[in-house]
Amino acid sequence: MPPQLSSGSIEEIIAGNSPDNPILQIMSSKKISAGGGADRYRLLLSDGKHSYSHAMLATQLNDLMEQNEIDNLSVVQVNKYLCNTLQGDRRVMILLDVKVVKKGSEVGERIGNPVPYKPGQENTAPQQNGQTAVSNGPAQVNGVSSSSSNQSPYNRTLNTNRSPQKPSGGASNYSIRGGSGPSTPGSSRVHTIASLTPYQNRWRIRARVTQKSGIRTWSNSRGEGKLFSVNFLDESGEIRATGFNEAVDRFYELLEVNKVYYVSRATLKTANKQYSNVQNDYEMTFNPDSQIEICNEECNLPTMTFEFVKINELEKHQSNAIIDVVGVVKVCQDLSTVVGRQSQKEITKRDLQIVDQSGMGVNLTLWGNDAQNFDGSGSPVIAVKGARLSDYGGRSLSVLASSQLIVNPDIREAHMLRGWFDRDGQNMAFDSYRNEGGSGGAGMATNWKTFQQVKMDSSASVDKADYFTSKGTVVFMKKDNCMYKACPTEQCNKKLVDQGNGLYRCEKCAREFPNYKWRMILNANLADYSDNQWATCFQDSAEVLLGVKADELGSLRDTNEASFDQVFQDALFKSYIFKFRAKMEMYNDEQRLKTVCMSATPIDWTEYGKRLIDEINKLAG
Repeated sequence: MPPQLSSGSIEEIIAGNSPDNPILQIMSSKKISAGGGADRYRLLLSDGKHSYSHAMLATQLNDLMEQNEIDNLSVVQVNKYLCNTLQGDRRVMILLDVKVVKKGSEVGERIGNPVPYKPGQENTAPQQNGQTAVSNGPAQVNGVSSSSSNQSPYNRTLNTNRSPQKPSGGASNYSIRGGSGPSTPGSSRVHTIASLTPYQNRWRIRARVTQKSGIRTWSNSRGEGKLFSVNFLDESGEIRATGFNEAVDRFYELLEVNKVYYVSRATLKTANKQYSNVQNDYEMTFNPDSQIEICNEECNLPTMTFEFVKINELEKHQSNAIIDVVGVVKVCQDLSTVVGRQSQKEITKRDLQIVDQSGMGVNLTLWGNDAQNFDGSGSPVIAVKGARLSDYGGRSLSVLASSQLIVNPDIREAHMLRGWFDRDGQNMAFDSYRNEGGSGGAGMATNWKTFQQVKMDSSASVDKADYFTSKGTVVFMKKDNCMYKACPTEQCNKKLVDQGNGLYRCEKCAREFPNYKWRMILNANLADYSDNQWATCFQDSAEVLLGVKADELGSLRDTNEASFDQVFQDALFKSYIFKFRAKMEMYNDEQRLKTVCMSATPIDWTEYGKRLIDEINKLAG
């Protein structure tokens, strides 16, 4: 026997009422391509009495269609929906939450004899027992539809006000089940985020700020500028908004994470998915006419939501994917700086190793103010919404300007992590990702090898480099030719040619300079218990081994040879954790193992001891 449909519910919904959990049949569906965004599904609905074709399935429910959980003739219970007016009289239903009562393949037939429902017209449903069917929907008065003001007491209408300049038929009355209370008296009507399209001129949303980026600047041939972005969230979905230049001055301080605002008169356009992980086909840009007001009334809008990915499941996601992650800070490294490829400016960074119950750790990089202000003491739990996943080090994460970093968030996952780490996790040894694309990330790296194993390992072939980690001791360093005078231009580092007249020429820059900077290429012999190996150490790792900066060492070389020699003597027989790149190369028709030191880190004996204990336990079975 087919399920019983909620007869008359479509008419009631289109008239502005909100029946609870109506049972409807999906007569047919049509996939609408969004041209780069998420596809939409248009539905033909039936309540057994009327059918209605102006209906859409919310994009977050697309999986139900794609996995064939909903098919033609399916019967569903609609738990949450909204109905709005886009143009003139056309009312569009959007299904936000549905439960499949019975699949169409099981129903196998159309239920009842539904006829198309047309708002504002006489009820065209079949007459029964000789009685004339009376419509409860809007009536036509002089060609203009007039909606009934008598709505059911459980109807939650986001706005009940109408502009006095327009006939009542022009009003767009939005109703949503499970939504918040009415808007402030005298305000214009409120739209939902899911109903916004670039074809609308007048709209107003009430939404919560769930993410807010820092202020970023740019400089190119067209000039300079600044921008920031925020994410807005309401009952129906989420949207990203960006402000440039003047909008930064107007709105950046006003908008705060987790506060609710009324937003209107921004520009809507198709979303660029390359820069946003928000599940919306559109995004907004603040313009000179945009208006943002703080919402001071009580409302139950949803707060920030996460879709966390376990650390041991990062390999299942593609490089450059934007994901949410939560973990405990196991290792917090000191601040360091790098030079941006495009900006050529120095950027502050901090590397963390975060871990979770999966037994894996991953490197997470913080930048700028996030790096400077972060306090890793006490192994805090951190949640990141919108971190970028990369292949560096096998798998690593980076906090973007658009990401939201929350320390010790008040969420269930964070509380569970805190209890697990305090009870068991702090004494565990964690695996880390590795790959030939980079190092193993913060903390104790993986792919540990002895120097003997590297020489015997066939993976260090002519065609492929091997990346590995070793604990080694410095036994000898070559002082001769360990330094050179380099071009002072940022990121050049080309060796200068002494012109003999007090000037130095850079062939790469085709310029002459009166000054230079010292650069280091240090050849060091390193040893462990199994063997020894010559390795080339460039600027950063050479400065760590010698304990002095290149400029300081160059000055000693020119002014105090005894002190220069003493620096090398003091650096001998000290041990470090090295990360290497090794590759077999042909030299004078012979194969030779070339090893380059990627980094040298003083040993954290506590962490190293835990790793050794873990290795012993594995050998002991």
